[in-house]
Amino acid sequence: MIRRGAHLLAALATVLLLASCSSSDGGDRRVSEGRDWHWDKEAGAAEASAFMNVAVPDGATQTKGAVQVNPQEDIYLLSFVTTGKNADGIAEDLRSEEPLKAQKKDFAPEGERFAHLGLPEPQTLKEARWAGVCPPCVNDDRRKKVQWIEIYVQTLKGDQARGCLQAF
Repeated sequence: MIRRGAHLLAALATVLLLASCSSSDGGDRRVSEGRDWHWDKEAGAAEASAFMNVAVPDGATQTKGAVQVNPQEDIYLLSFVTTGKNADGIAEDLRSEEPLKAQKKDFAPEGERFAHLGLPEPQTLKEARWAGVCPPCVNDDRRKKVQWIEIYVQTLKGDQARGCLQAF
């Protein structure tokens, strides 16, 4: 009897595991036409800024944002052009243990996300400086829902810089 109960329990656990891993119904916003991700057509800079708890600086131009909806965690993108001082200030406000530093890669390992905004992938730009942080790891209560946030600051002409932020 105990052996039969153990088999029954194992079978039940397997069914529950398979049910939890099975694909969702067609009404789920996270699954679209056989892909496991899509761009939220109704989300932009305001939604990305709100999720990141990052204010776009007054006077910023070329502000763009998007949300990539994924099965496990959505990815929020935000980009704008502002003064270099403002962009550096936003990077400092992230509370990264390391300051902005040069970090150029010849490829975009996460795939092309900023291309969706009509921008080059910031990690491929030689002028870009990077900082990233896990907000819960540094006790940043302002960003409790954010698991990771990073910024790339690209120096432009004059005192201008493009800030590109990505968070999930």
